[in-house]
Amino acid sequence: MAAQKPVAVRSAPLNTQPSTLTFPRLRYIKVFLFIGLVVSLIAIGLHEAGLWARFDAALARMLGQTAPPLSRRLFQYPFFIVLAFGIAWTTIDISGRLLKGIVAAVALVQVALTTVILHLYGIFFSPWACLTTITLSFLAGFIYSQTSNGRRKRVVQQIFGDRVSSETFKRLVDSDQPLTFEGEVCEGSVVVCEIFNHEELSERLPVTEYVALHNSFLRNASEFLVGRGGYLDECGGESLRVVFGSPLPDPQHARTASAAAVALTKRLDEVNEECFKVWKQMFDFRIGVNSGDMVVAAYGSERLGNFSVAGEPVEFARRLCAANTIYGSRILVGCSTFNLAEPAIEVRPMELIQRYQEDRSREEVYELLALRDTMPAEELERRDMFWKGIVFYRQQMWDEALSYFYSARLSHGGDGPVEFYIRRIEQLRQGLASLDWNSARL
Repeated sequence: MAAQKPVAVRSAPLNTQPSTLTFPRLRYIKVFLFIGLVVSLIAIGLHEAGLWARFDAALARMLGQTAPPLSRRLFQYPFFIVLAFGIAWTTIDISGRLLKGIVAAVALVQVALTTVILHLYGIFFSPWACLTTITLSFLAGFIYSQTSNGRRKRVVQQIFGDRVSSETFKRLVDSDQPLTFEGEVCEGSVVVCEIFNHEELSERLPVTEYVALHNSFLRNASEFLVGRGGYLDECGGESLRVVFGSPLPDPQHARTASAAAVALTKRLDEVNEECFKVWKQMFDFRIGVNSGDMVVAAYGSERLGNFSVAGEPVEFARRLCAANTIYGSRILVGCSTFNLAEPAIEVRPMELIQRYQEDRSREEVYELLALRDTMPAEELERRDMFWKGIVFYRQQMWDEALSYFYSARLSHGGDGPVEFYIRRIEQLRQGLASLDWNSARL
């Protein structure tokens, strides 16, 4: 078990959603094409008007030529047209002001050197049109880059960086939706994924291997969910939080988040197999998904801050994630997520809980099993047996409930929620207190 083997646990390939855009950074492409075209036309007009003739004659005398210089259109035009578009694109696309200026200055020097080098081979090259296109394209691109639209890419990079997929980054840059960081309420879905056996892992593994295993979990989970269109809100030593429906609105955020959570369990199972080959240990991960209205804003300070979400629905997703350890489930979703994603997912009811202290009403939480129409017939039958068992359990008809739970039981065990309710009924019959949502520390 060498600590140098974490590379064996590979990252998940990004499964990005198809783009509705034909080109990346469409906003900037339009501006760059406009600037390049206008500057090229100006340079061509000045060249055809003979504006450079007197300057060409002076340059020819300085280079030691006795005959009047001959400037060929087909030889000159490709140079300054390419420069007009090239400098416009680099000036708009590059974020740093200093780097923009360096690129333009290097282009100016290259044109001057090209003039001298071609002269050595007996070719006269008129640099004035190229120098003009470089200067005009740089100035136009620089002015645009200082506008709100021109700064958009730089702002998106600073705020979101690698926390979104490349596809989402392009959509943020090209979107006409204003970038609002002061704070607003939006509807979205939060996915929380956490390791719950970290204490056991810390006892069994050296520190370097403990960190490597956790990083394998965090790297694969974050890249997978970001690749599915999520925003990586938090990523700590043992857990991560990903938001769907923000910063870009998604009417299907609950379905997208639920589908991503189901697919993530399969991906992390693969990662766990690789971790066991390397370290002989596996991480116990659980997932919580919840939807609702949350406050999105840029929180923190210039020294330490980022775009994030806040509110009770966000905290409830964390509680759902932790509650999996009570029932033995892997994915729990809130009632709001279930209502929004019901046509696309398969679930079974888990518990009626009192979500808010000031509200005595009870709310259903569900175990997310799979996407709709993907479960085998025998699994659907087991799900229905479990559902009937829950109905009789809530009516305190213990014998009938146990009958259905035993019917839903796997022959080899391993179904945490089924075993949980069988055990809970036995505890209730014996008058013993049972661990539930309210008595557990979530």
